[in-house]
Order: sequence, then structure tokens, then C-alpha cells
Amino acid sequence: MEILHNQEQRQFVTETDGATAHVSYKIHRGTLDIKHTIVPKEPEGKGIASALVKETYDYALSNGLRPMATCSYAKSRLAKHPEYTNKKL
Repeated sequence: MEILHNQEQRQFVTETDGATAHVSYKIHRGTLDIKHTIVPKEPEGKGIASALVKETYDYALSNGLRPMATCSYAKSRLAKHPEYTNKKL
């Protein structure tokens, strides 16, 4: 799956089965906050949301930003992967 980063719109985007899925984020005071994770019903359950959230958190860490989430799905992924919150920046 190819995930593209649209920095202008602050989104990570992928297309699968003709549907577009994305994560929207905001950067503020040294944090990257995932605001929304959107995956259409058709490709749901294929790990798309998880891959988008992982890509976004990896981007945050590689750019010296602390990952956080307003989005409930992204928040649950962050809780299951403490390596994102425990890593020294």
C-alpha cells in the first residue's frame, strides 16, 4: 500500500479498491495531533487505518514531534504502542 504525505493539507493519504482513506493532523507546540482517521466502509478491516496512523506517528517522531491523538481510533493505537509515547525526542 502506498501512503502519500500531503503536507499542505496535513494529511497522510492512500487509495485502495478505488476508495481514498486519510489521516488528518495538526502540529502545535511540538506535538503532532491526529484529528481524524477516515476509511470508507468498503475497504474497512484491511489494516488501512492502522497503516495510516503508524505512518503519521513515525513521521512525528522522525521530525522531533510528540505524537498525540484527538481521534479515538488513533488514541487507541497510541495506547497499544507505548514505543511512540516513551521514545525520547
